Order: sequence, then C-alpha cells, then structure tokens
Amino acid sequence: MASVRHFTCVSCPIGCELDVAVDDEGAVASVAGNTCKRGITYAIDEVTDPKRVLTSLVRVDGRTMPASVRSASAVPKALIPDCIEALRSVDIMPPVRIGDVVLANVCGTGVDVIATRNMD
Repeated sequence: MASVRHFTCVSCPIGCELDVAVDDEGAVASVAGNTCKRGITYAIDEVTDPKRVLTSLVRVDGRTMPASVRSASAVPKALIPDCIEALRSVDIMPPVRIGDVVLANVCGTGVDVIATRNMD
C-alpha cells in the first residue's frame, strides 16, 4: 500500500506544496504540485536521502566569542549529530575570514565546514 507525503519545496522562492507518493519499498512513485523540475529533484532527495546545511559555532583560541560556521553545501541529515560532534573538537586560531575552511571533509561527506564571520 503506497503512502503520500506532503511537504513544502524549498528549492526556490515559490515554495510549492508537494505531494509525493511513496511505494511499499520506499521508492518515489510520483511527485505532484511542483511548478519546476527542481521540485521533482527536491522531492526525490527529501524522501530517499534528505540533506541539510549544517550551521554551528566553534571555539576560537584565546577568545570567549565562538566563530559561526556552516557546511559549504548540504550534508546527509542522518550525519548531522556526527558532524556536530566532530566540530566540538575544533579550536581555530585567529584571524578567521569568511569562507575559511574550518573542518575539511566533515565526517567523510566530502563537504567542508567554513567560517561565516570574520574574526581578527
């Protein structure tokens, strides 16, 4: 018996309301409600392998204020707790510039964690 999942697409500013039919094996059978092809891709990814951009803070050596960081692209949602744990051991040295790689290839995802704030 197939099920239908409902969610809002975040691929573009339109925010289409998607209906995604999922078969008994967990595969996407159909996508409805999208106005562009990105909606189809988003729906399939969200059902089969959801990903999120990670945002967090890391310690800066000699400072009380941490540096804000984010993943350069989305990482698998299931790995977010492991990525956060990996960032706990990071202690960066100033100066820090926006875009500096703080942690390369976080948890083997191929995605770097980068600084989002300058700190002198």
